[in-house]
Amino acid sequence: MLAATVFPLVLSSAANAQTAKPPAAAAARYDAEFNAWLKKEVWPQARKAGVSQKTLERTLNGISINWQLPDLVIPGQKPPKEQSQSQAEFSSPGAYFSEKRLQALASTGRGLASTHASTLRRIEQTYGVPASVLVAVWGRESGFGRAKLPHSVIDVLATKAYMSTRKDMFRNELIAALHIVDSGDVAADRMMGSWAGALGQPQFMPSSYLEYAVDFDGDGRRDIWNSVPDSLASIANYLAKKGWQRNRDWGFEVSIPANVSCAQEGPDLAKPVKQWASMGITRISGKGFPSNDLDAAGMMLVPAGRHGPEFLVTPNFYVIKEYNNSDLYALFIGNLADRIAYNAGPFRGEWGAVGSMLRSDVLAMQKALVAKGYDVGKADGLAGFKTRRSLGDWQSKSNIAPTCFPDETLKTKLR
Repeated sequence: MLAATVFPLVLSSAANAQTAKPPAAAAARYDAEFNAWLKKEVWPQARKAGVSQKTLERTLNGISINWQLPDLVIPGQKPPKEQSQSQAEFSSPGAYFSEKRLQALASTGRGLASTHASTLRRIEQTYGVPASVLVAVWGRESGFGRAKLPHSVIDVLATKAYMSTRKDMFRNELIAALHIVDSGDVAADRMMGSWAGALGQPQFMPSSYLEYAVDFDGDGRRDIWNSVPDSLASIANYLAKKGWQRNRDWGFEVSIPANVSCAQEGPDLAKPVKQWASMGITRISGKGFPSNDLDAAGMMLVPAGRHGPEFLVTPNFYVIKEYNNSDLYALFIGNLADRIAYNAGPFRGEWGAVGSMLRSDVLAMQKALVAKGYDVGKADGLAGFKTRRSLGDWQSKSNIAPTCFPDETLKTKLR
């Protein structure tokens, strides 16, 4: 699931199917209806929100539907039905951590961290977020600002406000984008972004831009398209306002002894790091935990249960997840940051053969756990941390060695 205000950059036409552009006469009719809808529905709402009439006339008059976008629902037609739960849960998490890609990003990131060292020091002093984390997010989101941004954001947001499955969200983002134009930070025809309407090098949605973008180079504009200082400082401001804790890492890959239950993960089961250490949990690197972390909160994270790398993470891990609500995304950023800062390598733990279970089977397990009184979070066929720890607790109580991850052998046992 993606955070409500930040989307990862997708520079292809997107993973989902595009809607075929209708013939010219029909497209012209749709455009006329689209513009009539904008004037009737969006213009008044934008004016009420404080957007000037001048900006509305210059920005929205006579625009066309962007038929290249995915997930469009033509007015009068029904949206597609929800996807069946019969597909595989997901591919192995290991596929997310392409070593070739991580090495390339780390190499470029180290060079850019050196190039922009003075700026990064000032940003870190101001916001408290380490330079390596900022550069990692910058690299993951837009290839350090080198990725092409193919779409006019106004066209994207207006189109999706009119004919997507999340009309209200995109309408609000469209009005936020109009506020940006009104502010003079960027002209509408230079506000380029992704197919989802995410802006510039940090890939902020417009509402996030309004709240978190900063002018760090002092030129009077918050330019996250062309200014590296503005882009990096805006990422730092976002993370700081989401609760980044100064002088703490994001987390550590660890070894969890077999006699320590894997059913203890999640931010709601935090313990002081020294308490985890007293249970025999050690860093995989062989180093001790930093002294400033020992009395501070740490959380167990086992994204593949006992079938993959194991972690103790800090609250900063969950701040990274505010950027993109995915454990794997936050682990990717953390590992990339460590490579940039310390020349670290890949996680030591091997990702096992997980992720091949049918979602319908995982969903059946979740429903069985709920019937037994467990909290699995959202019963959606995906093994989030509440599902993993509930499964591990049930395994332990059923005299099954806890793995904290669904697998084929449990299908007949958990009913």
